[in-house]
Amino acid sequence: MAATHSKPIAWSIAGSDSGGGAGIQADLATFHDFGVHGCTVITAITAQNSFAVGQVSMTPRRTMAAQINALDSDLQADAIKLGMLGSTEVVEMVAKYLEDYRGFVVCDPVMVSTSGGELMEDGVSEVLVEKLLPRADLLTPNLSEAQILLGREINGLEQVERAAADIVAMGARSVLLTGGHLSTRHSQRHDYWTDGQDGFWLSGPNIDTLNTHGTGCTLSSAIAALMAKGFDLRDALVIAKAYVSQGLRMAVQLGGGPGPVGHVGWPQRLADFPCISRDLASSVTPAFASCDGPLGLYPVVETADWVETLLQWGVKTVQLRAKDLQGERLEAEIQRAVALGREHQARVFINDHWQQAIAAGAYGVHLGQGDLDSADLAAIAAAGLRLGVSTHCYYEVARAHGLRPSYIAIGPIFPTTSKDMPFGPQGVNQLRRWVNLLGPHYTLTAIGGIDGKRAPEVLSTGVGSCAMITAITLADDPRQIVEQLMSLHAEAELA
Repeated sequence: MAATHSKPIAWSIAGSDSGGGAGIQADLATFHDFGVHGCTVITAITAQNSFAVGQVSMTPRRTMAAQINALDSDLQADAIKLGMLGSTEVVEMVAKYLEDYRGFVVCDPVMVSTSGGELMEDGVSEVLVEKLLPRADLLTPNLSEAQILLGREINGLEQVERAAADIVAMGARSVLLTGGHLSTRHSQRHDYWTDGQDGFWLSGPNIDTLNTHGTGCTLSSAIAALMAKGFDLRDALVIAKAYVSQGLRMAVQLGGGPGPVGHVGWPQRLADFPCISRDLASSVTPAFASCDGPLGLYPVVETADWVETLLQWGVKTVQLRAKDLQGERLEAEIQRAVALGREHQARVFINDHWQQAIAAGAYGVHLGQGDLDSADLAAIAAAGLRLGVSTHCYYEVARAHGLRPSYIAIGPIFPTTSKDMPFGPQGVNQLRRWVNLLGPHYTLTAIGGIDGKRAPEVLSTGVGSCAMITAITLADDPRQIVEQLMSLHAEAELA
């Protein structure tokens, strides 16, 4: 649900942590970091510190109702995060309110505190499943909580996937099962999301710290904040996991027990962002060769004739995007383009047709997100081809990051007419953020609506390359615009 206020509003319906590390306190700190106004419905007051929960006092029913009514009459939520709902009465009251609520609901089924204290009365989990799960757009249990909900142990990656699917079958619209406690390869921790039809793993760094208080609260409230701001759920999952990884990395011990997750603003380091994979158990990251420096001007053209013309004009990176050819004609066009690339010592990428590109010995292949599932990425890498991947959002960047491609294409930067796009233009400011995040680690190119007038602004971000289609192929004087653009790229590389 998109924000309807000058500043997005998110509610936290949860318990108060007197130690300030979890619950309402962690949620408000998270909302603040994402530029969201936080409102609270306090379900319980806990007497706790960094190592123990001493007492839990549930909020009286009338007080709960008064909090909800006060907010509903004046500060309606764009998204709601549900945390500690420790009694049957609280669960039923919240479920009743949510019957008419149309915004996004994230439910973190808090059952046991990080320090081991019980936060839910006997029998509440059954009521939560019956009354609340059908209204939860996203449930975010950890392994222990999922085991309580399902009444069985969860061991191994396959059982995590099965458990998440079973929780969706119980009524939740989607589930993010945080399986970080599993022992897995590459010193990473893995969460699994599914809506019962689609599913993927989010793999992030294993942060070696004891300061983990409020991890689950922070993750769920970050997702709520991002949904309140209008992000797509998949993007929200990626950014929220990065935020928690950053918070764990920067957490400090404040008392005698585990310290709270740090709340230090929007995640800034690529190392904190997760990689996305569909099949974690069998996935192996191929090793793709580098592009040997910035791509520079990167025309995308439909014919080998265009490839030949551009290479004769001095262009050193070209993509052949032959959409209307099949069979022998397609193979011949690709073979000719590849041969031209060798002749001119240039980088010729083939769009989509990876099998023909391998057969022709191409320099590289470019794939869109929709082709990543069907392409044999290991075969592309084994053949020595470079891989370029299109991205349009945080989820897609995280998916590309999981593949470690030779370059990442970012777009559309401006409105484009070359193809129908489900994504709006990202703009130069977002491109600059991508460059700051990805630039130290990946070769990049920007694409979408870029022409001669817009190119200087795009290149000022440090992206190093503009990919262009109609700005060149439909120009009145293509050679003049190519020479102008090559000059702009050369100046940007020296700057």
